[in-house]
Amino acid sequence: MAKEGNLEAPTRHALGWENPDFYNEEKCFEELERIFDICHGCRRCVSLCNSFPTLFDLVDESSTMEVDGVDKKDYWKVVDQCFMCDLCYMTKCPYTPPHEWNLAFPHTMLRAKAIKFKKGEVGAAEKFLASTDTHGSFAGIPIVVQAVNAINKTEAARSVMESVAGVDKNAWLPSLATKKFRSSAPDAKASKVVDGEKTPGKVAIYSTCYINYNEPGIGHDLLKILDHNEIPYVLVEKEKCCGMPKLELGDLDSVKASKEANIPVLAKYAKDGFAIMAAVPSCALMFKQEIPLMFPDCADTQLVKDAMWDPFEYFMARKRDGLLKTEFPQKLGNVSYQIPCHGRVQNIGRKTEEMLKMIPDTEINTIERCSGHAGTYGVKKGSHEMAMKIGKPVFKAMATMKDGTKPDFISSDCPLGGHHIAQGFEVNGLGAPELNHPLTLVRKAYGLK
Repeated sequence: MAKEGNLEAPTRHALGWENPDFYNEEKCFEELERIFDICHGCRRCVSLCNSFPTLFDLVDESSTMEVDGVDKKDYWKVVDQCFMCDLCYMTKCPYTPPHEWNLAFPHTMLRAKAIKFKKGEVGAAEKFLASTDTHGSFAGIPIVVQAVNAINKTEAARSVMESVAGVDKNAWLPSLATKKFRSSAPDAKASKVVDGEKTPGKVAIYSTCYINYNEPGIGHDLLKILDHNEIPYVLVEKEKCCGMPKLELGDLDSVKASKEANIPVLAKYAKDGFAIMAAVPSCALMFKQEIPLMFPDCADTQLVKDAMWDPFEYFMARKRDGLLKTEFPQKLGNVSYQIPCHGRVQNIGRKTEEMLKMIPDTEINTIERCSGHAGTYGVKKGSHEMAMKIGKPVFKAMATMKDGTKPDFISSDCPLGGHHIAQGFEVNGLGAPELNHPLTLVRKAYGLK
């Protein structure tokens, strides 16, 4: 007899993407129909992203008002609205494995996206937008950086970008850094390795594309916190994009290429006893979940998975080891903080909130809901407006503290999500609190310059 929902935590199956049947469109659509029928009968995920309202509208407007009345070519409308946040799987769906219905919505969407990519139905503009190492390569070149950043701020250029590259002219875009993080990061001050019961005493930094090319200040704040806590660190010898933007497109061969470039390098640090740290949640999630599920039999991939840490996951474990400094001379006032989806999916708990709450005379208003940005989804012409709509409840919830006062700071572990929230504040007239990454807030609280 079927159970009504899981009484157990969701488990994961390997993706199986190298099996030829993975790209069989007919079999994929059979599975989509099965899953959509279960989702239609449940509808618990309607408030998460636009995939579910799109599906339910298709069903409700069909001749039968059931999934069998929906034209299968319209399934793509549901697939295109999924941005791989994974929250339906982790927080809502009662039928994920080990339930016998074995419902894996995100990875079935990924399978459909991969089929679409293999068929050549993903445009050049989308491919370029997902090629972070390509456009990031211009960072650090003074004249080029100044020109690109200036052009990106002009109305005429943004209109051209919208028509040619599909980037919404109203979406916030990051600037290129004048100096890349990897080329400007100082050597660690500490040299003595002090391992804890829960934590390695040395850290290897995987910079991430965004921090390296766009906002190196976040990386420098992380290094200052490590220095302050006398934790020696190194930057990994070399790195390539983690592959998350390519995963969202369904370009799994490019994800494999990223894996083959990164895993041999990172595995050396794992074997040498380093905690490997990535300060962008999506990047950490790739190494903790998506790449291991794509390559379940690769021993080095599993080593890297076990060695990968979110910064605040590490700091809170370090505190439990009695090895984290907990004196914060600088208060922060009111902080509205959003937990990003890919931070929640790591299943590590609310570690950033835990550390921020250690800061004296500081009030934290934590919002655990999707900002709507979701990588490239938040900047594309076809989805930016929907991304702002999805994020609106977050913007409004962050605009007022629990006691009715206004925040001094807004913050998110996801740098892009943070800027999307800041834009949401501006567009909706919710005030202009200062946007700071949580690592920047902690650096300030420590009194570090």
